[in-house]
Amino acid sequence: MSTNRSFWQDKAGVPGAIRDSPVPSKVADGELVVKVHAWAVNPADVVVQDMPLLFITYPLILGEDVAGTIEVVGSAAASEFKLPDSLSFNDASVVPLCIATAAHGLFSNEYLGIPFPKVNSTSTSKSVFIWGGSSGAGSNAIQLSKAAGFEVITTCSARNFDYVKSLGADKFFDLNSPSAINDIAAELDKGACIGIFQAAGQVAPSCQVAHKSKQKLFVAAANPVREGAAPEGVEAKMVFASGGAVIYHETSLATFGGFLPEALAKNLGCADKGLEGIQEALDILRKGVSANKIVIEAK
Repeated sequence: MSTNRSFWQDKAGVPGAIRDSPVPSKVADGELVVKVHAWAVNPADVVVQDMPLLFITYPLILGEDVAGTIEVVGSAAASEFKLPDSLSFNDASVVPLCIATAAHGLFSNEYLGIPFPKVNSTSTSKSVFIWGGSSGAGSNAIQLSKAAGFEVITTCSARNFDYVKSLGADKFFDLNSPSAINDIAAELDKGACIGIFQAAGQVAPSCQVAHKSKQKLFVAAANPVREGAAPEGVEAKMVFASGGAVIYHETSLATFGGFLPEALAKNLGCADKGLEGIQEALDILRKGVSANKIVIEAK
């Protein structure tokens, strides 16, 4: 059996290791073997590396978002989402998890449940609040919310105000301001807010906004909801948007099969250096990255 170099995470709390892994020559029904050309590094990868989550089994090959060429096709494998010629592997690798997380947090009924996006949407006269609008998931959430007809209120660092405005954010607050929680809650209560999507950072500040607001606001969280993060009366739930079942969820089909082929546009990423760059990329992401996406290019 042929082998392939992979980035392994043997247990939580330690750096990853590069070593060979077997490449299957046969696959089960509905599965593919993909030769990876680019990996996009996500906050979820940092969580898997750092935290011993109950639903994670180690050792594992780290990574969720990849783009490449198909080597082996299993029976009944999906073929709906072919990479268009206009999109590079680097650009394509940044699409899956951040958009899936934002889409499920916004559109799935178990979270905010707002209407699916359209290229030519009409205003709903309601707002969505997004904590962390300059993050990967937040950047996508802004654009998806606007395409669903919602006013977008978001947070980011002051240096990223122009960036979130360029994505379509209507109002934005400096997340480092001491009065941010009170100011945001007051703004949300000027109209009808459909709910909160927490895209980056800790979940607690988003829950505090919900607690301060006079409206009952559900918090769909891209990150784990730690014990004590949500005050009494505030409901917060982590968005799970990976795995095979999610691919065929109505939200994924509406977003990836319906909306994105028409709406997908510009360059979202930056490139880095092969497998040897993965641990460095995770360390950078752990310190905080906004308004950018780290991509590892196969060498």
